[in-house]
Amino acid sequence: MTTGPTEARPIADTDHSPAPTGPPHGRWHRWRWLRHEWTLAVLGGLALAVALTWPTLRHPASTIPGDLGDPTLQAWQVAWAGHAVLTDPSGLWDSNTFYPEKYTFAYSDTLLGYAPTGMLGSGFEAALIRYNVLYVLLHALAFVGAYALVRQLGAGRWGGAVAGVAWAFAPWRLAHSGHLNILSSGGIALCLAMLARGHGWSLRRGYRPERRRPGWALAGWLVAAWQVSLGFGIGLPLVYVLLAVVLVAAGGYGWSWWRRRERPPFGRRLLIADLAGGLVFGAVTLLLGLVYLRVVDLNPQAERTLDWTVMFSPPLMGFVTAPADSWLWGEAHAAAREQLSWPPEMALLPGMMLIGLAGAGLFVSVYPARHRVALGLGVLGTVLLGLGATLGGDGDPGYLTLSKHLPGWDALRTPGRMMHWTSLLLAVLAAGLVTALAEALRRVPARNWTRILTPAILLVPLALVTLEGMNRTPHPVVPRPPAAMRTAEEPILVLPAGGVGDLVYMLWTTDGFPRVTNGLGGFEPVTQAQTRTAVASFPDPGSVAYLRGIGVRSVVALPGQTDGTPWEGIAARPIDGLGITREELDGVLVYHL
Repeated sequence: MTTGPTEARPIADTDHSPAPTGPPHGRWHRWRWLRHEWTLAVLGGLALAVALTWPTLRHPASTIPGDLGDPTLQAWQVAWAGHAVLTDPSGLWDSNTFYPEKYTFAYSDTLLGYAPTGMLGSGFEAALIRYNVLYVLLHALAFVGAYALVRQLGAGRWGGAVAGVAWAFAPWRLAHSGHLNILSSGGIALCLAMLARGHGWSLRRGYRPERRRPGWALAGWLVAAWQVSLGFGIGLPLVYVLLAVVLVAAGGYGWSWWRRRERPPFGRRLLIADLAGGLVFGAVTLLLGLVYLRVVDLNPQAERTLDWTVMFSPPLMGFVTAPADSWLWGEAHAAAREQLSWPPEMALLPGMMLIGLAGAGLFVSVYPARHRVALGLGVLGTVLLGLGATLGGDGDPGYLTLSKHLPGWDALRTPGRMMHWTSLLLAVLAAGLVTALAEALRRVPARNWTRILTPAILLVPLALVTLEGMNRTPHPVVPRPPAAMRTAEEPILVLPAGGVGDLVYMLWTTDGFPRVTNGLGGFEPVTQAQTRTAVASFPDPGSVAYLRGIGVRSVVALPGQTDGTPWEGIAARPIDGLGITREELDGVLVYHL
């Protein structure tokens, strides 16, 4: 049974504050939108995102959250996508890195959906600022998406706020401060909210045909397509979730039709919206899938084996262990993290407060009991999938079963990322409890003390989930590109080559996007290892001949970074008789081949 007769209005039922008496075009009327629930939700999400990701926006043109690895790669990806769309859309997939390979933009999740932002500004500093702003905005979108979803499902505003913060700023996300593609999950919750609203459905009241909104359904499919365009790492599970939802909904519709001997209301406009939106969603998924299949055809080593999944499968303890970047739990859970073989993918705490609220929400909630049971089973199911190969010793049945039978699932090598779904379901359960509490407090006879006590009580869970979202993420300074990168004739090889340094070189190329042989992605093409081996003794006759043979025109060497590499002491190596020239620019060597 649900607690309390009062219904918390979902998105479609959101109460607009009535206009005061007086002229309709007065000052209050003109600025009424500032008090609208969704204006406040968006502004609140932005403010929280700036505060809880701080100091990301302190020095956005010189620092980057996380480390100098994947974040620099992804800053380049966003910049390349915008540059390619503006200058040569047909060459999008053949990026300026990994020269002379093809389809190099698809060597990892592409973040293609952020291409419009990549069109704003140009150069190294613009790429950094763009990345840092996106980093903040994606947290705001996650908050708004979760808030919208639980409001549509029947929770109140306090429940929406708690769910939004708990999902968008969950402790486990701090382990992925360097993975923009993994953090960019706001579209998941937002598309589900739009689809639910479009179909007039909520957890609290079920299906109400009079509340159907075909436009919202179409928007939901388009947002889902955009989410998939950010990458299959978290986009592919969304594809299968929506497919399952469609099949279950169609089955339920058919069963209702058969049992009642009459057609339940659905509507031609809603059907057209679903077909059109589903077609766009399917087309985006299929086209991106074909690109990645092409990459595997050209590079068989790009295909992931299940050994990767086994290696990244977390133990059950990981679900209550926070990452090191958690301000509240990081130090307290240090001993637990030492028992994890790969903490960045195995420290999966969704939040102690969230777990407690969701657990209580199984028993006290505004949602019907059957829906609470379904949510609880969903949490259990996603946790079992998130265990990967550690479930039952081999993960079959479980995550590895999906890897063997669902197309593309074998490429999802990190089962712990199912925490997106676990924490979202927990947030929905928590919102049901907080809403029940808020409605119970509203039924208390109005007194001066109740007007103060009610928000004070409701602020407690909100404050606690916010506290758990506080970070201590490092923000290292990104090395600026040397002048030689702008003056050397392309294609260019940068030395020392290999390792995470190649990711910084990729970001450097955002100043004009010269072609470079360097690159690092989700796998290493054969030519990368061949090139490093062939040029280990550069400059010498063999390495010069090899580089000329693949079309390289310049080599940029960074003597200060060559210690411990095959190119240590490169400045002292002679070039006599090689037919090349060398110049020094601000401590950087440029070899003209």
